[in-house]
Amino acid sequence: MPLEAAARLVSELTSRGYNAEREAVTRLTAADDPRAALERVLEDIPDDALVVRADHVEAALAAPDAGGSTRSDDSATGTSADSTASVSSGANSTRERDSPGRSPVETEGSRPAERSADPALRSLEITGDMTGESTGTGEYSDFVSVFRDRLDRLGAKLRSRVNHRPATAIQAMPGGSEAAMVGLVNDIRSTASGHWLIELEDATGTFPWLVMKDREYVDLVDELLYDEVLAMEGTLADDSGIAFVDSMYFPDVPRTYEPSTADRHVQAALISDVHVGSQEFMEDAWNAFADWLHTEQAQHVEYMLLAGDMVEGVGVYPDQDEELDIVDIYEQYEAFSEHLKKVPGDIEIVMIPGNHDAVRLAEPQPGFDEELREIMSAHDPQIVSNPSTVTLEGVSVLMYHGVSLDEVIAELPEEKASYDDPHKAMYHLLKKRHVAPQFGGHTRLAPEERDYLVMEEVPDIFHTGHVHKLGFGKYHNVLAINSGCWQAQTDFQKSVNIDPDAGFAPIVDLDTLDVTVQKFS
Repeated sequence: MPLEAAARLVSELTSRGYNAEREAVTRLTAADDPRAALERVLEDIPDDALVVRADHVEAALAAPDAGGSTRSDDSATGTSADSTASVSSGANSTRERDSPGRSPVETEGSRPAERSADPALRSLEITGDMTGESTGTGEYSDFVSVFRDRLDRLGAKLRSRVNHRPATAIQAMPGGSEAAMVGLVNDIRSTASGHWLIELEDATGTFPWLVMKDREYVDLVDELLYDEVLAMEGTLADDSGIAFVDSMYFPDVPRTYEPSTADRHVQAALISDVHVGSQEFMEDAWNAFADWLHTEQAQHVEYMLLAGDMVEGVGVYPDQDEELDIVDIYEQYEAFSEHLKKVPGDIEIVMIPGNHDAVRLAEPQPGFDEELREIMSAHDPQIVSNPSTVTLEGVSVLMYHGVSLDEVIAELPEEKASYDDPHKAMYHLLKKRHVAPQFGGHTRLAPEERDYLVMEEVPDIFHTGHVHKLGFGKYHNVLAINSGCWQAQTDFQKSVNIDPDAGFAPIVDLDTLDVTVQKFS
């Protein structure tokens, strides 16, 4: 049985609110006229059935006026006749919604069809999901809390490396003393002589540190962002009013970091920025991707991680309405759900929101509300906040949509961060151990009691989107991937000189952390 033909039958069944056993699909595909056979089965199937079974197909085709026959062997598929696994592409039908207490069709009827392993071998855990946990009120105390939490947690990673003293204690030390401080970058400015003055702030106050222009680490100043946590050590001037920097430390990923890997050969598709609702949404490329997931080549893809911007949204940028194919935000999500249903139903899906999605713009972004979750219920996906960490069979994946990459690329020199190499911009966030360190810039940040944007634990994979560019590489053994998009260049993107990498799907081997990029455009 050609897998493409099976996928078409499954898609048709899904659109009518049914899942199907694998053997049922096999028998339908083997009929002389599969579509006529399908119609016959749907005419005869009991009204309360949600899953098309092999016996439904057999009974319908055995009727005298069925007009079709099936082959008794399964040599074309390699599937045994007693197989009980099912094939599904997801469903969210009226039949499903009208049955109180019934689990969604996708979860009730779906068993592994083309995936290569028993689902009992899978494990998926979420950490850092702050959906429903927001405490921010916009009061001054919230800002104090979030920055104090950031300094406490990231500062703890630096205090063991330097002989840290609070700002007020350093001010009281005699001139010529050796000093070290851990703090937030409060100010960065150049002097008339070409040196750099960095002001660090902690809970007790601020203290200035001078980086001389002829020192070997002066180029690190170009990498600094306001509000990131940093450690400096050096020598106090004679009047103790300033310190001359001898060394500078970032929270960073240890160079000796060894990532975890899965115990078996299993893969995850890392994608983002689908932008359904845009006139430039690449439906053909998405359909080719979904069809590929039904093939033997994709049999080890058991997870899909979608890093935000499921839809194009409304009012995100000037004159966006002129580029919309669907102008209602709820209809955009309904259309996205239909496209999601084309993905094999036995793939585990995790999704986070992005800046085009219908959630608050300020980060961290809680997951979607219940109405949108219901619309996107195909596959019963895990919908969590931006950012969140997903652990797949021991491999931790930090998912972050990536709005702060715009800021990193704008602030750092082109040779250190650019849109052409988005993964290199991601390296700087790993170095700072924070996904969006700079407050008050282009990235909207929400003050909370806890800073949910801190990378307290080192991820094995760092997955972002947003910039619509494909790039991946390793930083201190952490795999960084920006996964491109599924939207061709819009007029707005053309006006700001963005040439997207569209229709790509990075596939990660979780047992080796190797990456293969599948192109569908």
